Amino acid sequence: MSNTKGSAAIEVDAICKEFMLSHSGINSLKTMLAWWKKRKIEKLDVLKGVSFQVSRGECVAVVGRNGAGKSTLLSLIARVYKPTSGTVKVVGRVAPLLELGAGFHPDLTGLENIFFNGVILGLKRKEIQSKIEEIVAFSELDSHIDAPVRTYSSGMKARLGFSIAVNIDADVLLVDEVLAVGDYEFEQKCYRKIDEFRANGGTILFVSHHFASISRVADRCIYLKNGLIEADGPTAKILEMYKGLQSSEVVL
Repeated sequence: MSNTKGSAAIEVDAICKEFMLSHSGINSLKTMLAWWKKRKIEKLDVLKGVSFQVSRGECVAVVGRNGAGKSTLLSLIARVYKPTSGTVKVVGRVAPLLELGAGFHPDLTGLENIFFNGVILGLKRKEIQSKIEEIVAFSELDSHIDAPVRTYSSGMKARLGFSIAVNIDADVLLVDEVLAVGDYEFEQKCYRKIDEFRANGGTILFVSHHFASISRVADRCIYLKNGLIEADGPTAKILEMYKGLQSSEVVL
């Protein structure tokens, strides 16, 4: 991991993302053929021209209501989706932690899933082997590491996923709502690891509704609303704006 700060680690330029939705109600071959002739395709514009940069060593939080496009944005940066238009540039190795248990094979053991995820993230077997002890120790799953992941609780999956992500010498960490992954002591250990990751030049972009987590780790905050950036600035200022707008809206 490079410890050079200042240059851009993530560059998002005029990103748009559309999803095509078809409303079928298909329950037989006959209705499928009828639907194919009269099918309705609805275009859903999730992101509508989003641009920003994240500097190396910076930690940026993305906030916004459900459906604002936050998770889609992270998935585009992680190359899970391709943008409809616009470009994304990421410098260095990316460790995405986008969904609880995502990337885990339920029938493989925790140990086997460490190797499986490591390969997906571009590590060679020797590199993964050298990090096994550190990953297992940090996750505190020593007694469960040889059990199938399908036997893990949600908290155990989150611990393992977070431990893999922060111990593979990534340059960029993408996190979707998984910063608080256990009890208070483990949560504090995660924060210390994040501080260490950033001190070594690591970059973090994360989505969260947890204001305490955002205030604790984010230098900067992006407020996403209806697929557009509503505001981008210092964390305290953006959170205050976001909370004010939220409290003024009437939810029916």
